[in-house]
This record gives sequence, structure tokens and C-alpha cells, in this order.
Amino acid sequence: MQVAETSLDSAEVARRLARLSTVDDHMARTYPGARSDLQPVHTCYVPADRVDATVLRSWSDQALAALDEHAATPSRLAEILGLTQEIAEAVHPRVRAKLAGSPVQDLRIDFEDGYRADAEDADAVRTAGVVADWLRDGVAPANFGLRVKSYDTPELRERSVRTLDLFLTALLARTGGVPDGFVLTFPKVVDVAQVEVFVEILGLLEQRFGLGEGALRFEIQVETTQSIVDSEGRFALPRFLRAGAGRVTGLHFGTYDYTASCGLTAAHQHLAHRACDYARHAMQVAAAGTGVFLSDGSTNVLPVGDQVVKGWQTHYELVRRSLAHGFYQGWDLHPAQLVTRYAAVFAAFRDSAPAEAARLAAYTGTGSAEVLDEPATARALAVSFVRALDNGATDADEVKVLTGLAETDLRALGRL
Repeated sequence: MQVAETSLDSAEVARRLARLSTVDDHMARTYPGARSDLQPVHTCYVPADRVDATVLRSWSDQALAALDEHAATPSRLAEILGLTQEIAEAVHPRVRAKLAGSPVQDLRIDFEDGYRADAEDADAVRTAGVVADWLRDGVAPANFGLRVKSYDTPELRERSVRTLDLFLTALLARTGGVPDGFVLTFPKVVDVAQVEVFVEILGLLEQRFGLGEGALRFEIQVETTQSIVDSEGRFALPRFLRAGAGRVTGLHFGTYDYTASCGLTAAHQHLAHRACDYARHAMQVAAAGTGVFLSDGSTNVLPVGDQVVKGWQTHYELVRRSLAHGFYQGWDLHPAQLVTRYAAVFAAFRDSAPAEAARLAAYTGTGSAEVLDEPATARALAVSFVRALDNGATDADEVKVLTGLAETDLRALGRL
């Protein structure tokens, strides 16, 4: 067989291509890809003084009571949220089952903006005991932790460190180690130095408690303009993530602090403002491929009193909007928001499932192709079904009927 003739010297080519090995190493370290652990659909923030042994059951009970009082039937839920009857018939029982079980997937004990009490030492120790009891009784949410105060001023920094120290000292005395799913929330970051110092404080705590390096992990709240563009005009978030030294698990958007820092008046401080879209898209670009989860912010229009329907409609539309923007997690501030959190998550899946299933079938060769999807899109299609399996929007039997694929095949495709 005749060998095709080339013109370039192979040694010269190899020498130049070898330089790219450093790029390969950097990409592998910085962009390891999606995490395998389950992302919660929400984070519930509860002021520390209101966290007690009953808070998880109370959120479930209040959410169920709101559903039963205001949307007891699929038809009523469809009327309020604008669902088709078919979607409502599928969503309503799943929402009710979720609320009756363990609806709080992620809970943050809040010592920052939501905390108004004047007994922070006592509350830090007490809530650590509450968490230890949850773990002992097997009722802890899959994800939980606390939001400490920011590092804005010397007084706040000292208070933040002291609260964290008290909480961990009391918790680890009961548990002996950092529980699975435990995460801290670090708010109002304006400079990479704050992240660096926070990481150093976590390192000191790990040394003091005999923990492995990196055992204490945290989320960064994106709620200042300096979290997006720093004072030198640089894109700040990649620098924050690097400073996190592998400890950063999430970027969480803060609706009201961010919009206020942009100079928006109260009437325009809401999650659907384009200023928020800019910040969210910056978060996506910074976190893409890193394995860092993204979480959207909250709405302060609560489904309470005589505005339950308005509150639900507002929350539902905002959750659907977040999902469309690729934010699969968000903040919930009131138990009744769990109704529309799960209704929105489940309905969004069911609206898109038929078309996504057809595209998956075409890609895997079990159906005809109307859209020519790339492997990356096929992976995203599979991940959509995996996410729905994990959050309760569907089950393996239903997915098999829709896609022709077993759950194990879908999960494998989603990891390609």
C-alpha cells in the first residue's frame, strides 16, 4: 500500500503540539464536567432563631395545607397556573406526594439578612444541636448548612467567624465529622481577597477539628455588582472560583441585594429584570464545565393571606423562567412556595418530554430524525430525563415508555 506523502516535518509538528499538553492539564483541572451528585431543586432559607426540631415537618404541613385549601384538585391547580388538564392530572398527585414526604431538599440556617434576633451565640449552638438530632433520627434534608454573615466590615467578619466556630464546635462534638450534604453560604462578596480569607478560615477550622483538607465546602452568593466585574474591570467570578481552591460547590444569585446594587428602585427589583439576566448569564459562563451548581434567587411576593393565588402565579412563572434559563435550583422563602416549586419543575418536564423523547429516540436510532442533534445536545436531552427521575417528576417505567431507554442507559448517555 502506498504511503501518502506529507510536507511537514513530523518532529517539528510534534514539538509544537506538545506545548498544548499544559492546556490539556489546565482544562482537566478547571473544567472537570458535571458533578454526579444530585442537585436540589431549591434552597429554603430559614432565620436561625426559627429553626427548631419541628421546622422540616412544619414546612411540609404548611405546604400541604395551602395545597388542600387553595388547589385541592387538579382542575383548580390548572386554573390557577394555566396548566392543561392533562398536565395537571399528572402533576397534582406528584406534588402532593412530594409535599407529604420530605419536600425540603436543601435548608440553610440563616445568620445573615434574615436573622433579626440578638442571641447569635446561643442560636449557633442550639441549631447545631437541632441538626445533630436530625442526623441521629434520619430526617435531615439531603443538603443543609448555614449562611454566615458577610465579611463587609470588621465587626461582621468577627461575628461571622465566631458563629461558624460555635456551630461547628457544637455539631462536630455530636457527629464526629462533617455530615454529607453540609455546605456553607458566603454572602455579599465584593473582592477575591474575601474568598481567600474565608478559605483560610475554613482551613484553620479543619486543622482544629482534625478534618481533611477541603472537608468544609461553600457556595458564593452573587449579589453585588463587584461579583460580576471587579474594580479593575475584570470578570470576577472565575477568580472567585479559583480562590475557592476546590471548595466552591455553587453560585447562588441574590435578587434584591444585586438589583439594589445596580441602582434599581424597589418597584423594579424582581427576578425577571434584565439586570438579573445579565448576572445569571455571567454566572453560567463562569461555572460552565466546572461542576459548580447554579441557583437562582427568590421572589418576595409570598403566597400568604389574600394573595395566595397571586403569590403562586408569580412564583410559578419565575421558576419556569429560571428553568428555561438553565437554572434548576432557586430560593424558597415560604412553605407555600413549595407547592409551585414542584408544580413548575414537574410541569416543565412534562411540557418538554414528548419532543425531547422523540429527539432522543432519533439520536439512538430507535426513531426517525427531524432534528439532527449533536452529541452534546443528546447528552443534555438524557440529563433532562435523569433530572426528572431524581426530582420525582417521573419514574423509570414512564421514561422507558417515552424514550425506549432504560434508566441505566439514560444515565450512561448523560455522562458521555
